[in-house]
Amino acid sequence: MKKIVMTGLLILVAFFGLNAQGYEVGDEAANFKLKNVNGEMVSLFDYKDATKGAIVIFTCNHCPYAIAYEDRIIELDKFFSAKGYPVIAINPNDPELAPEDSYEKMITRAKEKGFTFPYLFDETQEVYKMYGAKRTPHVYLLSRVDKDFVVSYIGTIDDNYKDASAVKKQYLRDAVLALLDGNKPNPNFTKAIGCTIKDKEYKK
Repeated sequence: MKKIVMTGLLILVAFFGLNAQGYEVGDEAANFKLKNVNGEMVSLFDYKDATKGAIVIFTCNHCPYAIAYEDRIIELDKFFSAKGYPVIAINPNDPELAPEDSYEKMITRAKEKGFTFPYLFDETQEVYKMYGAKRTPHVYLLSRVDKDFVVSYIGTIDDNYKDASAVKKQYLRDAVLALLDGNKPNPNFTKAIGCTIKDKEYKK
């Protein structure tokens, strides 16, 4: 009996340990269903605009890096949504640790900036952990393969968060264009630059 219990515990530890690492390029992404700023629930698998894939971006209201990228994220959505790769933004922060990232203030921010994409609240913080996001913003580019979503690029949006006019490498844009041309993104991974995700469990 003890061996069975120990084996079960080891399996659970292995599962949660693997899950905590998050996705890697080539992994299939699981579905999620989160509350949008308009009060509606949004499901990845049922999102009608994601005909070829989705640009999932973990972001928030208060982080200077996230704020610096807001206009660029809007432009990316406007350009790629019609091509089958819409932006789906997710706020992973605990509002007790980051009051500016509360659901109510998400609604306000989305209206102020005129977000053209869903801005979802990861209230239980399960989705960001599933993905393995570490920063805001942190990008996961998904491409559709039959009915599945496969991770094709992970990382940052471009190489200059401070000044959009000084960007030399548009990593995310180039990755989506590669997929649209039937190619694999190169690079398919870059280091996400931004604020740490605020989670009481990890004392951030």
